[in-house]
Order: sequence, then C-alpha cells, then structure tokens
Amino acid sequence: MDGIDGGLRHGRASLAVGFFAQGATFALLVTRIPALQDRYGVSDALLPAFLAAVPVLAGVGSVATEHLVKRVRPSVVLRWAQPAVCLALLGAGAGEALWQLAAALAVFGICVGALDASMNMLGVSLQRAYGRSIMLGFHAAYSLGGILGASLAWAGAHWQLSLALLYGPVVAVLIPLTLVGSRWYVDGRAETGGTPAASAAAPVAMRLLLPLCLVMAFAYIGDSTVSNWSAKYLQDVLGGSEQLATVPYNVYMVTTLLGRSVGDLGVRRFGAAAVVRAGALVAAAGFAVVAAAPGAWVGMAGFTLLGLGLCVIVPQTFAAAGRLFPEASDTAIARLNIFNYVGFLVGSPLVGALGDAWSYRGAMLVPMLLVAATLLYAHSFGTDSARYGVGHERPRTADVGRAGNGL
Repeated sequence: MDGIDGGLRHGRASLAVGFFAQGATFALLVTRIPALQDRYGVSDALLPAFLAAVPVLAGVGSVATEHLVKRVRPSVVLRWAQPAVCLALLGAGAGEALWQLAAALAVFGICVGALDASMNMLGVSLQRAYGRSIMLGFHAAYSLGGILGASLAWAGAHWQLSLALLYGPVVAVLIPLTLVGSRWYVDGRAETGGTPAASAAAPVAMRLLLPLCLVMAFAYIGDSTVSNWSAKYLQDVLGGSEQLATVPYNVYMVTTLLGRSVGDLGVRRFGAAAVVRAGALVAAAGFAVVAAAPGAWVGMAGFTLLGLGLCVIVPQTFAAAGRLFPEASDTAIARLNIFNYVGFLVGSPLVGALGDAWSYRGAMLVPMLLVAATLLYAHSFGTDSARYGVGHERPRTADVGRAGNGL
C-alpha cells in the first residue's frame, strides 16, 4: 500500500474523467470546422475571425476563473463549466443561423477557459496531496479523449452524419458522466492550511511566473503548428498522398498519449527539470527532422518525435506554477493558462505567414527555436529529482479540503 487514502484516489479518477471528456469535446469541435463552415455558410474570409474568437474568449474565461475561485472552489467551477462546454458544442452543431454559431462558439470559448483553468488547479492540488508527480497522467487522459473525439469525427464524416446527430449522443453520455464524477472532485488547500479563497487572493509576482508563461506559449505554438499545418506540409512540401497526409496528426496524438502515460515515472525518477529539458530537445529535434525531411516518411518520423517531446512540457509547466506559488497556485495557474491561448493564436498564423513569404521548411525552424528556448527556462521547474519538486516532498496525508460536492 502506498498510503494514499480512498478519497484522493476517487478524486484522481474523477478528475481524469473530466480531462478525458474535455479532450473528446475539443477534438469534436476542431476536427469538424469544415463541416461547421459549410453548415452556416461561413466564408473563408470570415472563418479566421470565428476561430480566433474562441481562444480569445477562453483567455477571458481563464481570467474570470482567477477571480471566481476566490469565492467558490475550483471543483464547483469545473462541475458546471464542463456541461456548459458540452451544450455549447451541441448548440454549434444544431443551429442554423450564423448568430447561433457565434453565440455557441462564444459560450464554448469562455467556458473552455474556465474549464482548463479549474481542471489544472485541481490537478496541481491533488499532485501536492499525493506528494508525487501525477499531472502527466491527467493530460494523458485528455490526449486519450482527443483521440476518441477525432475518431468519432472521422466516423461522422465517413458516414455523412449531421453535426447534431454526431454531437448529440456524445453530449448525452458526457454530461451525466462528468456530473456524476464531479461528486468525488477533491479541492486542495494551500500549504499553510489556509482556505482556497485565501490561497487565490495571495499575490503572484508576474516576473517570477513569466518564464513559465513563455514556456507555455512556446509549447502551444509548437502544438498548433502540428495541428494546423502537418497535413498540408506532408502533402504539399513532402509529396505525400492525400490519404497519408491525414496520418501525421494522428501519430502525433498517439505519441503524445504514450509520452504522457509514462512521463510521471520520469519525473519521479529524474525530476521535472530534467524531463522538461529532454522533452524540449526531442521536440526541437522533431521540428529539425520535419524541416529537413527528404520525403513523407521521414517527415512522419519528425512528427512522431514532436509528440514525444512536446507532450511533457505543458503538464509540467502547470505543476511548476503550483510549486512556485504554493500559497497562490490557483491564481498562478489561471494566469499561466492564458498563455495556452496566446500560443494557439500565434502559432498557426506565424507559420502560415512565414511559409507564404519564405518557405514552409524554413517556417518549421521558428517553432523549433522557440521550443528549444525552453532550455533557457528549465531552472524554473526545479533542479532536484524529488518526485514532486523542490520543497514539496511531504507526507501524503492531507493537505486536502473537503470533496468538491459543496461550496
């Protein structure tokens, strides 16, 4: 027995379900953007504005969550944000007028920001209570949900299902599943034993958080490059077939899942800083291989390396923010989460502009350099090999608040 009580185990399992549901929901939206465009008659000129609005509003949702958790527990935010995201997805698939799509995406964006922030707040507090790295496991559940969502989207496209018919059954399963699971969410307390409200109100020095914010943005610039440009790059630059061009992102998602599934063991053995350094080096090597690839199959190898490298950076960045500000981890995570969307907004347009003005091979070198720059900030992740981090290896009993089924 490892000394972890049943409440923590249930909290960990229920939070993993929440991450899984969010991965599936987000994948079902982003992989069916062309179908949404056709359904509502969104022009190519207008589409970027719709797509950019989602991460912008998600940033607003993350900022709002920073203030909201001063009054209610993060588990309460997560419990109600998750069904709202699911209903917004269904609304986007079932509407008919353009304003309905705009309204659904607005709700989706704001609630996704609240969802991402509150999920990672709970993950960091649970990791503190466990006394060892478990954050990568939560993000592995997210990746698994993403694979399932993308697979369902492929099936819907293959069988020519309407968006409402595709989204409806998924939402009908996910909402009850997450609401039931939310009964076992566990909220953590600050190291001082204070309340979550006091923890959220504690000051966060942005000059100390900024290195982690940059790492987060760099990681998502890399991620958005793969998600938005891998198919086009493989087909147009490396000469792959249209069918083969659909494979790199799937390979990337699978290797992301595999890397996160074992990543916590690496953190426990070697420490967070070492794992982040290794991930940054592998990801930079992946971009280098993609940029220099003579053909499609070598390019596929590069995208495989990207999945294995990038997958460890984001979860460990959230965990590092929790270690850096143990008395204000909720605030730090909400602010850090904004840079998730900054990277997503910057990455795809940056690569596209460089590809059009210069070359897509050359454009791949920019995210490579940005991801490699993570090495400059690796000291922010801690330097020893403790399972959780510097100064936070402690008895795993309870720095834990009451379960999340109450305010």
